[in-house]
Amino acid sequence: MVSMKDISLACGVSVATVSKSLNDQSDVGEETKQRIRQVAKEMGYFPNSSARALKTNKSYNIGVLFVDEIPQSGLTHDYFASILDSFKITVEAKGYDITFINCNKVRKGRLSYLEHSKFRGVDGVLIACVNFEDEEVKELAQSDIPVVTIDYAFDDRLAVLSDNSKGISDLLRYVYEQGHRDIAYIYGQSTSGVTKTRIDSFKKTAEELGLEIHDEYLIAGKYRDIPNAAKQTATLLNMINRPTCIFYADDYSTIGGMNEIKARGMNIPDDISIVGYDGSNIAAQIEPKLTTIMQDTRMIGKVAAENLIDLIERPKNAIVEHVVIEGVLQTGKSVKKIGR
Repeated sequence: MVSMKDISLACGVSVATVSKSLNDQSDVGEETKQRIRQVAKEMGYFPNSSARALKTNKSYNIGVLFVDEIPQSGLTHDYFASILDSFKITVEAKGYDITFINCNKVRKGRLSYLEHSKFRGVDGVLIACVNFEDEEVKELAQSDIPVVTIDYAFDDRLAVLSDNSKGISDLLRYVYEQGHRDIAYIYGQSTSGVTKTRIDSFKKTAEELGLEIHDEYLIAGKYRDIPNAAKQTATLLNMINRPTCIFYADDYSTIGGMNEIKARGMNIPDDISIVGYDGSNIAAQIEPKLTTIMQDTRMIGKVAAENLIDLIERPKNAIVEHVVIEGVLQTGKSVKKIGR
C-alpha cells in the first residue's frame, strides 16, 4: 500500500507537505499541491479512513435513521427517497459517506439508535420518516451527536421542514376559488406530526374562508395506502350529501380513490373533483393530471445536508434553526370549476 512517505520521497518534499497538499491546506502553494496530488494519483494512493479518523477526530460518515412504517414501501417512498437521494449527493460532494442506522427492533440484543450511532462512530445523523415520540428517537435527538430532523422539530435541534401548513392552505383556497363548498379530507395517520399540521391548517383556512367543514367529511386514512383510500372514498360517495371535492393524504393514495370513483361509472372531475399532495412523479402520469402540492424534496435534502455538515464542522458557530421549505401548487386538471 502506498503511503504519504512514499509520495514525499517521490516528490522530494516532507511528509507534512504531502499531508497538507492532500488536505488542501492554504499554507502550501497551488502548484505544489497539484504536483503532489498528481503523483499520488499515479502511484495509486488512497487515504486510510481509520488513520484520517484518528488524526481529525472525525469519521466522515453520517448516519441515516429511516424507519418506514408503511409495509413494503421502504426507500421506494417517493417523497423520502427523493430527499435522501439529494442528501446523499450533497454529503458525498463534501467528502462524507452515509450509513443506515439499524432499525430492526425485533432482533434480539440489538443496539439502540444512539448506541448504533456511537458504534459506527458517525459524525452526525439525519432522522427522517420515524415515530418522533419513540423514546429511542428522542434519546438520539437529544444526545451530543449532531442531528437534523425532517418534517419534525425538536426545540433546540436542527430541522428542515416542508411547509405543510401553507401547502394545504394553498390547495384549499384554490379549490374554494373553483366554487367548491362541500369538501372532504381523507388524511394520513393521526399519529404523524405532518398530519396534525395539515389538519390544523385545513380547519384554520376553512374558518378564514367562512367555509363549513362537516365532521363526517374529515376521515382518518393512511399515507400511501390504496385499498384504504378506496374504502374511505366509498364511505364519502355513499353519503346522501356527498362532497364535490375530496382531498387525499398524498398523490399515491389518490389511486385508490380514482379506482373507486371509476368503478361507479363516475368521471373526474365532471362528477367529482380530487386533489393529492407531494407532487410525485405519479401526479403527472395520472389521467386527468392531478391537482397537488409539489414539495421541493431536492432542496429539503440539500439544505439538511449542508446545515448538518456545518454543525459537524463548525459546532460553535453553526446556527441551529428550523428551516421551512415551501412547496408549489400544481393546478392540474382534476378539479372542476363550479359556477356560483
